[in-house]
Amino acid sequence: MLAAQTRAELRLRWRVPAFGLTTLALPAVFFAFFGLPVARAAGPDGGHVGALLLASFGAFAVGSVMVYAFGVGVAVERGLKVDRLLRATPLPLAVLLAAKGLAALAFALLALGVLLGVGVLVGGVAEPPAVWAALVARLLAGSVPFAGLGFAIGYAAGPQAAPALANLIYLPLAFASGLFTPPGRLPRFLQVVAPYLPTYHYGQLAWGALGAASEPWGASVAWLAGYTVVFFALAAHAYRREQARKFG
Repeated sequence: MLAAQTRAELRLRWRVPAFGLTTLALPAVFFAFFGLPVARAAGPDGGHVGALLLASFGAFAVGSVMVYAFGVGVAVERGLKVDRLLRATPLPLAVLLAAKGLAALAFALLALGVLLGVGVLVGGVAEPPAVWAALVARLLAGSVPFAGLGFAIGYAAGPQAAPALANLIYLPLAFASGLFTPPGRLPRFLQVVAPYLPTYHYGQLAWGALGAASEPWGASVAWLAGYTVVFFALAAHAYRREQARKFG
């Protein structure tokens, strides 16, 4: 049942061109504009700037897959009354959520493959395979709170409002956390706020794979775990309210 539902989720996402282009192509486009000109320049820690930018845009890519797949996708399904249809089937809710999670992870892995492929093949960014493997593992494992954020958006907003709400929340988080500009170059007030944002600690977790994090990986994990609890609590509240409104 899980395998069949996961295939259905993958086909559903793949058949939405806007989702595929946004999640797969946009991070690579960002790297082409901002990363390629400085891909081989030396960073402050002796590493290449291109590798740090790949880690940053990788965090943006995986986080956006989670937010938009769960957020906008759930809201659109609610608008199409798919939730009513699924309620009449024997499909358990746990299987549905697991299938969505597996599909999102598959797209996140594909987005990372496209991004890293551009960085390595076009930008000439070179790191040992173990470093790339650690980076991918950290990005996938650390993406859980953004799935919760997506669920909260998906059940709190309608299909028309969800894309705007996701952009309004996730894009400022990404910019304010240093995923597009090094944290030390952010405006002063953002440097004060950034350490309290989930995307900041997600970026730190990614940069840690390159030895460029400014906080221990345990601190990053603790912050992300806390945000996981908060976002899934908000999602559960929005879900229960939706179920009570529709089904009593």
